[in-house]
Amino acid sequence: MNYQSINICFMLMCCFGYSQKIDHLVSFRAIDKDSYFKFHYDNDYFAASDENYTQGYSFEFADPVFKKNPINDILIQPKKFEMRYGLAIEHIGFTPDRYDLPEIQFGDRPFAAAIMLKSYVVGQHVEKKLRFHSAFNLGLIGPGAFGEEMQVGIHEATGNKTPLGWHNQIKNDIVINYNIGIEKQLLSVRDLLSLQAQSNLNVGSLFTNISAGANMVIGNFNSPFTSEAKKSNFQIYLYAQPVFTLVGYDATLQGGLITRDSPYTISSSDLERFTAQYNFGLIVQTKTLFFEYTRSSITKEFATGDLAKWGGVRIGFTF
Repeated sequence: MNYQSINICFMLMCCFGYSQKIDHLVSFRAIDKDSYFKFHYDNDYFAASDENYTQGYSFEFADPVFKKNPINDILIQPKKFEMRYGLAIEHIGFTPDRYDLPEIQFGDRPFAAAIMLKSYVVGQHVEKKLRFHSAFNLGLIGPGAFGEEMQVGIHEATGNKTPLGWHNQIKNDIVINYNIGIEKQLLSVRDLLSLQAQSNLNVGSLFTNISAGANMVIGNFNSPFTSEAKKSNFQIYLYAQPVFTLVGYDATLQGGLITRDSPYTISSSDLERFTAQYNFGLIVQTKTLFFEYTRSSITKEFATGDLAKWGGVRIGFTF
């Protein structure tokens, strides 16, 4: 893929892009090393809630050894971009408000869980102030993703109400998703403030959507969009990220594409086709360590739904 193709994609996708619950490829989460590990955990407990997107986690590994991953052959790798390679394991879970009742909660979100293995590549072009990623997800939605076991175990350990409605969850189905995303730096004030436009596209059996957004970073940070020598081994900065999404399909609400007899799903006509999500947080990085605290909220995703909130932490280290 050449510069012209990248610029055309960016102009088209700036009209729309892709948002997801666990977004680890955005630039403000970049680590300036080829080899690192990051663990991420979300829970609506951080927002004093226990419904909708109830929890999620991911394990992310980046290393040059993944350049030999055969999945990379189907991922987009722009020419003259500095590329990095990695794998991630992601798990997400969703529940209705009254998760402690055994009967179906009509008008609320269905129980759902999904687990995926993600292969990804990330490219940077400092002269063009561009960042590009491409990813392929393969996994499972349904009881095989052990969402019930995860939530029940956590609630028993913390003394919360026992979830009783997981037998009504979305049934087992395959997850195959392909994602591409682009970021373009629009403004930079030294290494104290930067503004980026971002746009992504996601197509597959779990999520099909397209959205547009931006992110602003303020504080002491080393910009991934510059080739200048890194000035600081200690970084601390805040970020804000609004994202607007056009939704085509959401299997966590509508059920899988193959298995169509889940006990309860949200109909296509009740799906909210436009959503707005807002993320903000604090990141601290040293030469070898990464820490993040994040908070998120999203407008209702189906006609009878409500605004949802959650928070999360990320911990990482280089090697």
